[in-house]
Amino acid sequence: MTTTSSQRAIPFWRDVRVLTILSQVIFVIVLALVAGFLYSNLSTAMRERGLVAGFDFLQRESGFEIGETLIPYKPSDTYARAFVVGVLNTLIVSIIGIFFATVLGVFTGIARLSSNWLINRIAAAYIEIIRNTPLLVQLVFIYFGVFVKLPPVRDTLEFGGMIFANQRGVFIPRPIPTATYDQWLSFILFAILGAFFLWLFLSRHPRYRYTFYPLTVPFAWFVVLPLVGWFLVGAAPITFEIPERGRFNFTGGIALSPEFSALLSGLVIYTAAFIAEVVRGGLQAVKRGQLEAARSLGLTEAQMLYLIVFPQALRVIVPPLTSQYLNLAKNSSLAIAIGYPDLFNVGATIANQTGQPVPVIMLIMATYLTMSLITSLLMNIYNTRVQVLEK
Repeated sequence: MTTTSSQRAIPFWRDVRVLTILSQVIFVIVLALVAGFLYSNLSTAMRERGLVAGFDFLQRESGFEIGETLIPYKPSDTYARAFVVGVLNTLIVSIIGIFFATVLGVFTGIARLSSNWLINRIAAAYIEIIRNTPLLVQLVFIYFGVFVKLPPVRDTLEFGGMIFANQRGVFIPRPIPTATYDQWLSFILFAILGAFFLWLFLSRHPRYRYTFYPLTVPFAWFVVLPLVGWFLVGAAPITFEIPERGRFNFTGGIALSPEFSALLSGLVIYTAAFIAEVVRGGLQAVKRGQLEAARSLGLTEAQMLYLIVFPQALRVIVPPLTSQYLNLAKNSSLAIAIGYPDLFNVGATIANQTGQPVPVIMLIMATYLTMSLITSLLMNIYNTRVQVLEK
């Protein structure tokens, strides 16, 4: 009873729980006061310079051209539509870059641990050179030293009669749906659903979960069923429009500008070097005893990598891999150095023409923040799934 009474008699200003809550409240108040002071200072400075805080300018006519667009755009459209064009350009280069950087990074990371001396040294040289030179320098070199130096249209480089490269860019075939495309699309949907349920069944079956079947069987189903559907629907569901050389340029197909091609190449090559180191570190984090146990069971190197090493390495690989994906998306802002109309480039043009740099910068920051949060959310969900599978 005496101990309880003494504890109740502790003044609130000495109670650790009260002090903890009070310190957090004071911190929030101080943070709000600082934010309010900065906002007031910014508002005053903007009023003194005749600037108006707001986003009404987004509804005005833009009046400038954008070289590459994924949606229809003309100078008579609004600044808001121009900004959307910049966002889409950043998204497309980021999504494609993440895919190819992951593939290249994984293979390079595995090659870095190869017992073949030549493969190992080539991978090591690539990683060290790329990681120790600035991305901006690499982008400028790739653009001005590679794509700008491509031959003119009359001397176009040709690859298999379908891919063409010259100073105007890279031209690839364009897929065009035909009348039987909708029927073939149903085969693709069944292939996706079938592959998913096959993977779900085989990965949980005690007889097959530790074999290649959960990977190979769904993949085979996903490939074979659309191929069968291609012949069953009659006419080809997709035809390809091959680029044709004109007098001054190519027509038809998909045209990838030198700016887009250089930016994508630079982001992939640069980010893949960092992903390779992430993969190498994750693979080396697997305990050596696991490898010795796998060898004692008679597993091949491929089986060890797929069944033993990679499942355990993913818990180490995924968190830093998320950071590299975020870096790739944010590094795309360096496109302004080579003239690609990404989010930052278009935003800078809008800010210069409207005289509203603060709202535009806020929009750019909010867009990059949203992209980063969505990427982090998806990767965290996958990371949680990997952790659960490992237990």
